[in-house]
Amino acid sequence: MRALLTFRAGDPRRRLVAVFVGSMLLFLAVVGRVAYLQTTGSDALRAAGKAQRTSESVLHAQRGTIFARDGGELTLSVPSSTITANPKLVTDPTGALAVLAPMLQLSPEKQQSLLQAFTEKTKVFVYVARQVEDDLANSILALNLPGIDSLHEDKRIMPSGEVGRSVLGRTDIDGTGIAGIEMQYDELLTGTDGERIREHDKNGRSIPGSGTTSIQPVPGDDLVMTLDRSLQFQVEQALVARVIELEAEGGSVVVMDTDTGEIYAIANVQRNEEDGTVAVTSANLAAVEAFEPGSVAKVFSLSAVVDTGVATPDTVVSVPGRIVFDRGTEWETEISDAELHGTQDMSLHDIIVHSSNIGTLTLAERVGVMRLGAYMKAFGFGVPTGLGFPDESGGQMKEPEDLQGTEKATVAFGYGYSATALQLTAAVNTVANGGLYVAPKLLKATIGADGTVVETPPSATRRVLQAVSAATMTAMMKDVVCTGTGKLAKVDGISVAGKTGTAYKLQEGGTYGEAGDREYRATFVGYLPAQAPQVTILVTIDQPDPTSRDRFGGTAAAPLFTTIATSAIHELQIVPTPGDTGCSAG
Repeated sequence: MRALLTFRAGDPRRRLVAVFVGSMLLFLAVVGRVAYLQTTGSDALRAAGKAQRTSESVLHAQRGTIFARDGGELTLSVPSSTITANPKLVTDPTGALAVLAPMLQLSPEKQQSLLQAFTEKTKVFVYVARQVEDDLANSILALNLPGIDSLHEDKRIMPSGEVGRSVLGRTDIDGTGIAGIEMQYDELLTGTDGERIREHDKNGRSIPGSGTTSIQPVPGDDLVMTLDRSLQFQVEQALVARVIELEAEGGSVVVMDTDTGEIYAIANVQRNEEDGTVAVTSANLAAVEAFEPGSVAKVFSLSAVVDTGVATPDTVVSVPGRIVFDRGTEWETEISDAELHGTQDMSLHDIIVHSSNIGTLTLAERVGVMRLGAYMKAFGFGVPTGLGFPDESGGQMKEPEDLQGTEKATVAFGYGYSATALQLTAAVNTVANGGLYVAPKLLKATIGADGTVVETPPSATRRVLQAVSAATMTAMMKDVVCTGTGKLAKVDGISVAGKTGTAYKLQEGGTYGEAGDREYRATFVGYLPAQAPQVTILVTIDQPDPTSRDRFGGTAAAPLFTTIATSAIHELQIVPTPGDTGCSAG
């Protein structure tokens, strides 16, 4: 039987359904794509289109100005031009660099990085040269180089020279504070940046009539410092001259309002190790460098003696010429007075006027280690002053229970702990201020973008001594200047209360060196007019010539105190209290 092959035509209805379903799926895919592009995907498309025809640049907000208390500018920002590039629009990388490099004096490294950016075209913004002169920027823009543009950004300057540079600090090239007041108050000084949008053709040239869209920047707040610009300058110059004269390594000066804690001047000077020149340093050593204070510390231990009622100015104690601790052991230490003497009777008044180490520790022992430690803490030692200055040091002060051996005695006359010049000024100012500690202050007010002036809160205060105790100390400290170790700190016609301090500096190996091989820190701190103090001044000289008689607090630092005090009297218009004739009689 012959097999028959049967061919059946496909089911037309099934084929129509398949075609219909396929068409619907394709249609839905197209509709979905369109919907996506008009909704979720639209941002990317708009961004791509915008990037092809527009460029965005930041309008940097003007950084706030820093003023002195008299309204004079210490630091401000001035407009400058910065050359920028959009590498994607640079059509001739080599040719563009050949033009830009000599005009902007670009380094070989900068040229190489720009050539790479212009060639790879992965970035839409690079800096070509920051903060150039406007005339130079205009000359470059006039060349109409594709992809090359400019923007305005501020450059930080000090219109008063470099007055106060160690306090004011500095910013980096982006205008961010990286040291000093610029860093401490960076958030206040920094404004809110704006934005500029520019339309351009494919060669990067602006499209005429397209205009720009800008978000206006908001400038930062201005700061009004407590610094007196004229006094700050005079203090810096006088300190430089004195460090040179004494062949010293450096020094610091702090001038402080007795009542408010406002700092009128704070100067720091160092000798350059390489060439030996002496200049104002960028580091605020008065706030960040701690040192053993030496005999200035007797102000605090003897204040505790007076305040606790342990002794009065007329109290007499027997003072030997020297004391040996831990005799016969490896820790044997001898303590003596600067002026060698045998055992003698000395009053509290004589002990401070002639700066007796042994007399001071003898009376301080009667106060006790724990009570003395509490007074030292109240005077502000062991913690920063609260000024908030970047990297401010709190010095080193052990807890009373942690003191060992001779440390229990040496704290009374300025060894075994360290403090900054700022801490010492505030501590002595406590006596000047009737026993009330007032924290140092540098910021007087802020000025908002709308011109609103906001005064800063008063400095924090705390009671340390009874007012009568402070008055007793002042009377004795006047005699330090009139008849004691601080005679070179006298000021004609006005009374000064103060204290000298000469400290051996700790050297490598943890010793103070032997006689003839020692290094010194010479300090004088005082206030005036003594009966009604208006200003407290500290002068400290680091490593004066150790072979000179001018290496002591009374000979190295006290004369500079007189110079600065005289300037302060003139600049701050200080007048003596009625009947005040200084150290002269009548």
